[in-house]
Order: sequence, then structure tokens, then C-alpha cells
Amino acid sequence: MTSTMTTARTVGSLRQTLAMSKRSIMALVRQPALVIPSITFPLFFAALGTSSFGRATGLPGFPKVDSFLDFSLAGTIVQGVLFGSVQSGSALATDIENGFFYRLLASPTSRLGILIGRLMGAAAYGAAQTAFFTVLLIPFGLHVKGGVPGAIVMLVSGGLTAIAIAGFMAAMALRTGSSEAVQGVFPLVFIALFFSSAFFPRQTMSGAYRHIADANPISYLIEGLRDLCITGFTASACAKALLVPIGIMVVSFALALRSLARRVAAQ
Repeated sequence: MTSTMTTARTVGSLRQTLAMSKRSIMALVRQPALVIPSITFPLFFAALGTSSFGRATGLPGFPKVDSFLDFSLAGTIVQGVLFGSVQSGSALATDIENGFFYRLLASPTSRLGILIGRLMGAAAYGAAQTAFFTVLLIPFGLHVKGGVPGAIVMLVSGGLTAIAIAGFMAAMALRTGSSEAVQGVFPLVFIALFFSSAFFPRQTMSGAYRHIADANPISYLIEGLRDLCITGFTASACAKALLVPIGIMVVSFALALRSLARRVAAQ
């Protein structure tokens, strides 16, 4: 009897989590204004970088690439995913502001399902962004040396990265209950991206900028994705593309769970 009840609760929690994930995804589909910036800005930077720094591929220390576009794909993907993850956290804060979050708490909905559903929605959007950028840029000369296996790893990495960053945004939303506070974190996310190897390889950097990029985990995530594109499907590239976001995800999810517990306890 106990086993049957446990199974029923587990199935119920899974259904609730899937429903919350679907709601998160549909919110983006129904509000294109939330999606457009995280799609257009990364593409703009990719076009600008390719047209402005095309000859930089001949610099000492620059990896061998067919074009600067191949080099910039990884930065474009991560940039788009970072932007989209901020929107996920902002949406959770909006639910808190308008009272929907508390209505969920008053219902039989799983507390964990509320958080995981939001993060799964972010993961689906991150993977979709990765696929969109890759497919869209192929007609413009993009070559993914890793082939289909490499592209699949990139999709998974995009989803994991979205969960990792959305976890921090969810923690901020749950702690403050303010969408403005979550949006205020965006400049920090953008700075973290710029102080990485997103736009130029670390081998060409020097001084403090190089030291910061060396310590920035986003650099290694981007380099893993980049190697899948310009080098091929290798164990090293897969490890960096998958393990780095998983490591960040463990930390961010723990913070989000702690913030969720505090928010629930305060009610």
C-alpha cells in the first residue's frame, strides 16, 4: 500500500513538473518580445565580429579556423543562452510579484516541481537557441567539424548552460521577489561573458584580462563548444562543453533550493 502511494506521488510530481515546464515554454512562445533580444543581439555580435575581425585569424596564437564565423559560434550560443536565462529568472520573479507563485504554494503542487519546471523551460529554450544559431549560420559559411555527434553535444551543453545560469537567476528571484532585481544582474552576466574567451582566444590576451579569462569558467565552456566546431568531436571538447555547465549547475541549483526553502518558510 505504501509503495503504491509513493509511486502515485512520484507520478503526480512528474506530471506537475512537466506542466510547469510547459507553462514556462509557452510563456516565451506567446511573448515574442521576450525572445527577440536573446536571438537578435548574439547574431548582431556574430555578424559584427565576422566582418570586423575576419583577418584576426592570422594572429599568432589564434586557432586554425576556416573563418571567424566558425570561431564565433560558441560565443554566440553562450551569449544567447545567458540572455535567455535572465528572462527565465525574471519570469519567476513576476510570478512572485503578481501572486501566482503563492497560489501554487497553496495548491498540492510539488514545491520542487515549481523550481524544476522553470529550469526545464529554460533548458528547452537554451537547446532551441543553440540549434537555431547553428542552422541559421550554416548558409553563411559555418562549418561544424564535430558533425552530427558534435552538434548533439552542443545542444545538450546549451540546455545545461541554461539550467546553470537560470538557477542563479531563480535564486535571485526567490530571494528578492523582484523582477527588477533579477534584471539588474544582467550587466554582471554580460561582464562575465566579456571577461572570457568568447570573442578572442585566451592565447592572444595579456595582463589582467588574461588572468581573469583564465579564472572564468565560461572561458572553458566556450572553448569546449568551439573545439567541437573547429577541431572535431573529441573527448576533451565534450568534457569541457558538458562538465563545466554541470559544475556550475550544481552550485546554482543548491542556491536556488535554499532560496526556495526560505521563501516557503516565510509564508
